[in-house]
Amino acid sequence: MASLDPVLDTDGVRLTVDEAIATVTLANPAKRNVQSPALWRTLTEAGRALPGSVRVVVLRAEGKSFSAGLDRQMFTPEGIEGEPTFIDLARSSDAELDATIADYQEAFTWWRRNDVVSIAAVQGHAVGAGFQLALACDLRVVADDAQFAMRETSLGLVPDLTGTHPLVELVGYARALEICATGRFVTAEEAVATGLANLAVAREQLDDAVRDLASALLAAPRDAVIETKALLRGARGRSYEEQRAAERAAQARRLRDLAGVGE
Repeated sequence: MASLDPVLDTDGVRLTVDEAIATVTLANPAKRNVQSPALWRTLTEAGRALPGSVRVVVLRAEGKSFSAGLDRQMFTPEGIEGEPTFIDLARSSDAELDATIADYQEAFTWWRRNDVVSIAAVQGHAVGAGFQLALACDLRVVADDAQFAMRETSLGLVPDLTGTHPLVELVGYARALEICATGRFVTAEEAVATGLANLAVAREQLDDAVRDLASALLAAPRDAVIETKALLRGARGRSYEEQRAAERAAQARRLRDLAGVGE
């Protein structure tokens, strides 16, 4: 990756921008890029800090693992200094608990917005919150040593960082249930075979493969990519006839824009 002055560099997250490509790097390799509320707040800030010129966002991680998931200190009685403990969360009101989890989820939601295409570059372990962060992106390119696991259920919890919807969408209900309920590892080979990952490459080729994919995504006109992404994102929630209508409306906008007669 090019050496650029970071737009953000705090709490284990670094954001750099190189014209149309932004790179969000999980930058705490010594702790296997474990996640905390502070990291989630910075990820949310990274989404808000993207310049309008950005079309592709790459999510990558330093070190051997993409992310080992939640910082285990969150599971201890004392928790993480300055953050609510699990006991604090459990004792809060329904509205407070819902609002806190919603705030955490914001770090995982902006990757799918229509004006950017996001790519997760995953090596090593992507566990729990790490798996869900990879699932937050539109596309996933994985190293051949990648291993995904959803461990929340094994800990008596559920995946609540927006990962359940894309997981079911990608691999189907039965496989998603089995992956979550057993907490087993999904290898790079299985990830590609089931549609969880777009491509698997040798570890040393990961950055180059992601760079090539980002370049290919930039080849098409931006507005056409935005309209196409919006069409595809909405397809599951529409009937066949509704999707036909959505295609017509999107194409009308594109034709008028190309002809210079759009609004």
